[in-house]
Amino acid sequence: MSAESVGLHMPAVVTLRDLAAMIAADSHGHRYETSPEGVLSVMPPPDSEHAAIASRLLVWLAVGGWPAEQILQAAGIRIPGPGGDGGRIPDLSLWSAPQPRTVWLTVADLLLVIEIVSPGSEAIDGMVKRQEYARAGIPRYWVVDRDTAQTVTMHRLGEAGDYEVATTMPLAWLLNTPPAEHLG
Repeated sequence: MSAESVGLHMPAVVTLRDLAAMIAADSHGHRYETSPEGVLSVMPPPDSEHAAIASRLLVWLAVGGWPAEQILQAAGIRIPGPGGDGGRIPDLSLWSAPQPRTVWLTVADLLLVIEIVSPGSEAIDGMVKRQEYARAGIPRYWVVDRDTAQTVTMHRLGEAGDYEVATTMPLAWLLNTPPAEHLG
């Protein structure tokens, strides 16, 4: 399909309902997200390395005592903004309580968002989502780079409302520590 034909069928304003419909209709597994300012992002499905990192972190959190219904993979999060809500789909999210069955969850009980960097997502994960998640008041944001060490950069929301780097470590090191050590 050409860009012109996509433009003819794209609504003037993409809502979270539109995003949910796009995701449901996509037979290729793409993720559709939008910033609170209305910038549409389309990401390809994760590759096997990406999926393995997400699985390792999920198992680590579960073995560390977090209930499975509070560790969500690829759950939609409503990101409030001054002109409307955006929708992001982090790779993993950790919640203080089980969440209702809905496509776009609010950030009220959200403790941690984890993004695993994929080729081409470096700027969005490192800058754009970092700012959006901080403005939304999400207490912790972790970014897992796909370098040799699979470096995890852990951000904590500071008093000024911006993320501060709490620590950085290889994923293998992180997985040999208890989750409570990093989430307390």
